[in-house]
Amino acid sequence: MNRYIGIDVHKDDCHGTVQDESGEIVKQGYFRNSPPGYEGFFDGIEEAEVVVEAGAAWQPVYDWLDGNGFEVKLADPRKMRIIAEVKIKTDARDSEALAHLLRANLIPEVYVPCDERRELRRIVKRRGKLVMERSKYKNRIRAELRKRGIDSEGYYLGTQKAKRWLRNLEIESVDDYLEIMNSISERIRKLEKEIKEIAGEMEETQLLMTIPGVSYYSALTIIAEIATVDRFPTAEHLCSYAGLVPSTSQSGSKETHGHIQGGRPLLRWIVCQCAHNHVHNTDSHLTSFYERLDKKKPGNHATVSTGRKLLKVIYWMLKEGEEFHSEGYDPRQSS
Repeated sequence: MNRYIGIDVHKDDCHGTVQDESGEIVKQGYFRNSPPGYEGFFDGIEEAEVVVEAGAAWQPVYDWLDGNGFEVKLADPRKMRIIAEVKIKTDARDSEALAHLLRANLIPEVYVPCDERRELRRIVKRRGKLVMERSKYKNRIRAELRKRGIDSEGYYLGTQKAKRWLRNLEIESVDDYLEIMNSISERIRKLEKEIKEIAGEMEETQLLMTIPGVSYYSALTIIAEIATVDRFPTAEHLCSYAGLVPSTSQSGSKETHGHIQGGRPLLRWIVCQCAHNHVHNTDSHLTSFYERLDKKKPGNHATVSTGRKLLKVIYWMLKEGEEFHSEGYDPRQSS
């Protein structure tokens, strides 16, 4: 008899529900989020379909289940909430709801990258978090200077010249923050060396680096976030995945477009950064598109729209194995 198992995962423990084909609960309970915990809960269960909800702590239990021959799915928590509200009318535990939906074949799955791509995501995210942490200390230094009426606007606080100027001020708190920044910068440099080595070995990153404004770090971040372009049937699907498609509301014949929402924040941010760098330093079809839009739309609308157009270009570059064409490239005309 087949078993359907829903697992609600938390940092330290999990809650599992095992159902049979008729929906009867045959086992339910908490277990530690560790291999001994998994082994104890799954003792005596040889074959089963299992669903784990994507969250901060999904990877260890997912990898253990996959490695032990279970058919395992990773569920999209945002879509799960909507489906569960419609289909499940009881106040069941989350794991029970997961098992119900698995048995009904209603699990909205999240793509699980291979180990290599997961490792890439881990590295680029670590680097991103360290950069953000370093920026906090730069802001604290500027705040200390403002308290004393010292103007720092002419200095980029990451340069050696700025650091010498700051040390000459002999402000103890600023000196402390500089030391912390130096320590963080050293860690960032080590990660960037690792990132550069990986990027140099990957054909896809070399391809994306033919786009002016895309560095090895940006290219590797984009590749890590996309994982594989083949899982997206169209360029529009990739833009939606990144969260670069504005929400649309339609009433009768009137259609309005709202803000971009959801998606992958890191992918959206890095693509828009690349678009910004590109249009301010290069003449290309993307630059012309940006300049036309920038005359009509206020704020950063032109940058975001150009980011969306750039991501479509990236889609076709990866799909076709084509380097960047400054004049534009239509794959339909090349076939």
